[in-house]
Amino acid sequence: MDDIFTNLKRTFREGSILTKLTYINVGVFIIVRLIGVIGILFNFRGTPILGYLQMPSAVPTLMYKPWTLISYMFTHYDFLHIIFNMLWLYWFGKIFLQLFNGRQLGALYILGGLAGAVTFITAYNTLPYFRPMVEFSSLMGASASVMAIVFAISFYRKDLEISLLLIGRIKLIYLALATLLIDLLAITSSNAGGHIAHIGGALLGIFFATQMKKGKDITRFVAHILDWFANRKKPKTKMHVTYAKREQEYEYNSKKNKKNADIDTILEKLKRSGYESLSAEEKKQLFDASQS
Repeated sequence: MDDIFTNLKRTFREGSILTKLTYINVGVFIIVRLIGVIGILFNFRGTPILGYLQMPSAVPTLMYKPWTLISYMFTHYDFLHIIFNMLWLYWFGKIFLQLFNGRQLGALYILGGLAGAVTFITAYNTLPYFRPMVEFSSLMGASASVMAIVFAISFYRKDLEISLLLIGRIKLIYLALATLLIDLLAITSSNAGGHIAHIGGALLGIFFATQMKKGKDITRFVAHILDWFANRKKPKTKMHVTYAKREQEYEYNSKKNKKNADIDTILEKLKRSGYESLSAEEKKQLFDASQS
């Protein structure tokens, strides 16, 4: 038994940010479910711990539970809910890491969750249909964070294709847009809060993609905060070296992403109007890219 926990701790410590996010979600799920089972066995009603982890839609209540802005995006109670979210997180997280780095994945997960939270709170406190439900409505789950990752990939690489069972190859952006349409159509369903949060996460993912194409990384500030938490127990000298190295990696990745976006634009122009339509600078960029 000790070996199992030792291996789990080592895997978590040495794993990628995708592994860490998955472990945290699954760990919280197991704890919440165990407490729920114990409560049922002793005839306690409900699962009290969820009240401390879910994010309330009522702003006055949220003021007393500000940590739920973060905790809600790691909290699940139903098996299908966490299985679906973790599968999407794994599949699209792997694709994301082929285009960007782990720091950006972790930061986008947080930002997507916060965007979903803000959208959820705004809708429930301003739209007449939801106002009667404000006092007893809450939000939990990683869906908004996952949607941010899905839409970030889809709108950064609109030509990216994936294979789906029974359907075959399809552009990821079509799958993302179909998911968004479903959320819009289900906005008044029994899981209205979840669908609203999905929309917020999706919009954040689109914003991330459009800014990255301009060479701007909106995750940078949150990534620095996550670095601080990750390194706060390490010796200062080591932390400074790690920080400097990550700064260099960030600058390199930003330049690389900007260069890739420029080449994609040139290729699109080449495909649409031919080689002669390119400027001298564009021809030079295309030549340099072919030599690298």
